[in-house]
Amino acid sequence: MPHVTVYCTAACPYCVRALKLLANKGVEVEEIRVDQFPERRTEMEARANGRSSVPQIFIDDIHVGGFDDLSELDIDDELDPMLGLN
Repeated sequence: MPHVTVYCTAACPYCVRALKLLANKGVEVEEIRVDQFPERRTEMEARANGRSSVPQIFIDDIHVGGFDDLSELDIDDELDPMLGLN
């Protein structure tokens, strides 16, 4: 299974939804809380080509984007193959 990283904050409803969608699929996630570790925000922005909103989601080294992007991949039946869930 690929490595999934989600940069998030506790107060972000889109972060909660992204984490729930991935949990419902049984995916283990590395959750990086940029509200607790603000120094990681710079890392997130560099990996996400300057995007500063949360969540920012990565599957291995592929930048998926935010919750809307993740949800769209799921609706289009493209997320499960990316997660190795065929």
